[in-house]
This record gives sequence, structure tokens and C-alpha cells, in this order.
Amino acid sequence: MITWCGLTARSTRTPRRLAWFTRRHFRMQFRFATPTDAALLAPLNRQLIRDEGHRNAMNLAQLTERMSAWLCSEYQAVVFEEGASPIGYALFRRESEHVYLRQLFVLPELRRKGVARAALRWLWRHAWPGTQRLRIEVLVENAAGREFWRAMGFREYCVTMEAQPPNDG
Repeated sequence: MITWCGLTARSTRTPRRLAWFTRRHFRMQFRFATPTDAALLAPLNRQLIRDEGHRNAMNLAQLTERMSAWLCSEYQAVVFEEGASPIGYALFRRESEHVYLRQLFVLPELRRKGVARAALRWLWRHAWPGTQRLRIEVLVENAAGREFWRAMGFREYCVTMEAQPPNDG
């Protein structure tokens, strides 16, 4: 048994799958996803798009196809589970100077219970060992997301701006 950052971890049968307990005794298991998990992750991605107010209009089939393509290329994902039920995931890729965390999702009913915090601790230790910097993007209108990331120690580094062509009609 390992205690780390106030959390207790027990190794399960496979070295890539570990069970963690949050401070509220919520049991989570983590596993690296494969491209066959795209259909499992796509509905969670759709919920993330809605929750953060993203303008992405892809349907579930398109999200599944995109997730599969990502998992077959440069991205990796870790699925967070309670028993056999997915409760969240992280999608990321390694870049030369940092890890880019593209998506972090936890089911709405489990937010503010330490799940994302425990997942990030697990990711730093098991998915990103030796990584010196983690980079994320947060939509400006996603106040809850910005608040969470600030609480996790993130600071603004740059601001991406965009414009649509003027309507000179």
C-alpha cells in the first residue's frame, strides 16, 4: 500500500491499473485507454463540450471517430473508473517541453469531491513521470474550469484571441 499526497493507493493485478481512494473514500481505478475505448469516451467528450460551453457541433459518431483517430496517433488517454463504470478521463499528448492536457472530464455528479484532483495526482506520478510542465487551455466563459485550474496551481501564460471577418455587406 502506498500513501501519497493524502491519498492511498493499492496496486491491482495489472501494473497499468491502480486503485486510488479520495479523501471521501471514493474508490477509483485508472487505466490507459486504447483506440477501442473511443466509443466509451465520446459521450463523455460530448458532455464536456456542453459543460464548458464549447461551440463544437460534432455529433456522437463524429466525436467517436475523432477520439479514435487521436488515440491511434499522438494522443493518449487515461480512463477513471469506479468498478466497471467510467467516471472521467484525461486526454493528453507529450510535446518537446511539456505535456499538453487537451481534455480532463469528471461526471457532473462527482465534481467537487476530489476526483479530478486525485486523477491529476495519479497522472503526474504514473502517466507523466519526469514531466516538468503541464499545459492546458480553458475557455474564457468556463468560470468553474478556470477556478479549478487556478486552485490546482495553474497560472495564465498566454491568451489566444480570434476574430471573424468584418461584415462589410
